[in-house]
Amino acid sequence: MTVASRIEELREEIRRHLHLYHVLDEPEISDVEYDELFRELENLEAEHPDLVSPDSPTRRVGEAPSSAFAPVTHRQPLFSLDNADSLEALEAWEQRVVRGLEREAGGYVCELKIDGLAVSLTYEDGRLVQGATRGNGTVGEDITHNVRTVSAIPLVLRGDAPTLMEVRGEIYMPLSAFAELNERQAEEGGQIFVNPRNAAAGSVRQKDPAITAGRKLAIWCYQVGFLEGGPALGSQSETLAWLRDLGLPVNPASERVESRPGVEAYVQRALDGRHAHDYQTDGVVVKVDELTEQDVLGFTARSPRWAVAFKFPAEERTTVLEEIRINVGRTGAVTPYAVLEPVFVGGATVTHATLHNEGELHRKDIRPGDVVTVRRAGDVIPEVVGPVPAARKGKRLAKWHMPALCPFCNNPIVTVEGEAKARCTGGFQCPSRLREYLFYFSSRSGMDIEGLGYQTVDLLMSNGVISDPADIFTLTSDVLLEFEGWGEVSVTNLLSEIEAARDRPVARLLTALGIPLVGPTVAKTLVRRFRSIEALMSAAPDELDAIDGVGPEIVASLQSWAADPENRRLIAKLQAAGVRLEDPAPEGGVDDSLAGVTLVITGTLDAYSRDEAKASAEEKGAKVTGSVSKKTTALVAGANAGSKLARATDLGVPVLDEAAFTRLLADGPGVIPA
Repeated sequence: MTVASRIEELREEIRRHLHLYHVLDEPEISDVEYDELFRELENLEAEHPDLVSPDSPTRRVGEAPSSAFAPVTHRQPLFSLDNADSLEALEAWEQRVVRGLEREAGGYVCELKIDGLAVSLTYEDGRLVQGATRGNGTVGEDITHNVRTVSAIPLVLRGDAPTLMEVRGEIYMPLSAFAELNERQAEEGGQIFVNPRNAAAGSVRQKDPAITAGRKLAIWCYQVGFLEGGPALGSQSETLAWLRDLGLPVNPASERVESRPGVEAYVQRALDGRHAHDYQTDGVVVKVDELTEQDVLGFTARSPRWAVAFKFPAEERTTVLEEIRINVGRTGAVTPYAVLEPVFVGGATVTHATLHNEGELHRKDIRPGDVVTVRRAGDVIPEVVGPVPAARKGKRLAKWHMPALCPFCNNPIVTVEGEAKARCTGGFQCPSRLREYLFYFSSRSGMDIEGLGYQTVDLLMSNGVISDPADIFTLTSDVLLEFEGWGEVSVTNLLSEIEAARDRPVARLLTALGIPLVGPTVAKTLVRRFRSIEALMSAAPDELDAIDGVGPEIVASLQSWAADPENRRLIAKLQAAGVRLEDPAPEGGVDDSLAGVTLVITGTLDAYSRDEAKASAEEKGAKVTGSVSKKTTALVAGANAGSKLARATDLGVPVLDEAAFTRLLADGPGVIPA
C-alpha cells in the first residue's frame, strides 16, 4: 500500500469513527485506539506535507452536527486539544510554549479532563438563553431545552452577571447515577449503556427533554468562550474563580502551579486518585495561565498552542471475545469468564476477563465472537464492559448458557431461586473449588502463608499431598524436597511461613475458613465475644443474634457451617496439627467502649500506622470501614486526607484529627461532636 493510499484509508476510518462517536453515540473503538489512528495520520501528513488535504480530520474538530437538532453557529470556534501521552511529550509541549513566548510561561493551570460531552452555554444579562454541543467546532446542535433540565446548570447567574457570555463545560453522568440508570434500563428492558460518557451524550441529545431531566446529569465549567460587559479577566485561574462566584460548577480539583515540575506532580496525584471521584476522568488538561500569554501563543488549525491534554494510560480497549468458560470458586459459585484475543490495556496484556454471572452476561447481551470493550483499572481484575453492537454487522452469534454439569467434577450446576450466582453441587470433591479454597486460606486475607500461591497449591493437589487446609500444617521437608525445582532454601522458607501461621490470631483463622458472610470485620467481632472456635461453634442462635453487627443471615450461615460434620472434622484436624484455636482474654476483660461506632480512617497519622489505628479502634469494639457514608459515625483524618474528607464534609459526618482520635480511644464516643 502506498503512503497516499494509507493516508486516505486513515482519513475515511477516522471520519467514520467521528460520526459514530459524535453523532450516533455508538463508538466502535476506545478513545486510545482512536488516538492511535489519529496520531498515525498526523505523523504521515507531517512526513508528507504535499499530501495534506484541507478536509483532513487533522484540520477539523469533532464531526458535523446531527440533523435531528437545529444548527447553532458558535460565536467563537471550539477547538480540540493536542494530546500528550507521556511526561516526555509534556516536556516537548512546554518547550514549544517557551519558544513561542521566548521565555518561560508565568504559570500553568491544571484541570482534570472529564470524559463527557463538550457543551457551550450562552447567558444574556445573567440568564441562560442557549445550550449547544461542540459539533464540528464551528457549528453545533441546539440542545437548549435539554440543558435547562440539568439541575447543576444555573438558569440565572448570581451576582453582577455580564451582558453576554458564552461559557464552556463538560456535561457528564456521575458514576453512581450511571449505575442506577443501567439498573433501571435493565429492569425496563431498555438500552444498556457501555460507559458514562455514552450515557451522558445520549441523555443530552434526546428529542424529549423529559428523558434528559430523569438522567441525573452534572457539569463542570472550565472556560469562557467570549465575554461582553464583564470584568477584565487576566488569567485562567482568575476566570475559574469568577465562574464559581457566578454560581457555575467549577471542579475544585483545578489548581494553579508555577512550573512544569508542579504540572508533573499534579498529573501524578491525579493519576493516583483517578478512581476517587464520582465521575470518569481520563487525563489532565494543562493551560498557560496568563490570558495575554495565551493570546501570544494563539492556535493551530485545530488546537490552541497554549493548552495540552495529558492522557492517562488506557483503561478501556476493544478486542474479540473468543470463548466463554467457567470457574468454580471457593464457595462453589460458578462464574463465567471471557477468553480474549490478547489486548494491551491498563498497562498489561489481558487475555481473560470476568463476566460476573450469567444474568449479567445476558443483560449486556455479550456473546462469544463479539467485539467487546475491556476495562482494566490498576490492579482491578479486567472486566468485559459490554459488546460493540455495531461491530456485529449482521453476524449470527449464539447466546451463551450455563452448562448443566460442572466440567471439573461432573456434578450438577444449579441456580437457587433469588440468587444471581449458579453453584456447583460437588462440594470440595470439585478440584476447582478446592483449589480456590486452599489458595484463599493461605492468602493475605486468610492465614498469610507466603509462598503458597496457585502454582504451589496445584503442585501439592496434583500429587495428592493436600486435600484440605489442615493438611498444609502437616507438610514436611522430606515430602517437599521430592518435587523438581524445590531446594533447601525454598522448602525452609515455606515451612517457616507455615509454622508462623499456626499461631495467627483466631480471627484470621475464622476468616480463612471461608464461612459465608464472615469476613475480617465480622470475624473480629465474633472472636472478641467468644474467644475460641469451639465456643463459637457451640453458641446458641440467640447468643449470636445479640451481638451488634451480626444479623440473622450471618447467624444462619454460622449455624449451618458449624452443623456440618466435615467442618467439625476440619477443626479437629487443625487442632491436632497445632493450629491456634483460642485467643486468651485480655487483662481487665473485653473493652467494648466503642461498640456501635463506625469509623473511616484516612490520611497520614503521626503516632499510628493505618493498620495500628484500625486495630486500636477495633480492639475497643469499633467497626472500621473503607468508605464514607451516611452510616459513618466519624472520619479520622490525618495529613493529606483527600477525597474522603470532602465526602465526609458533604454528608455532614464528624471529622476527628489525630488528637481527637487518641481521646476517642481513651474516653469513648463522647469525644465525637453531635
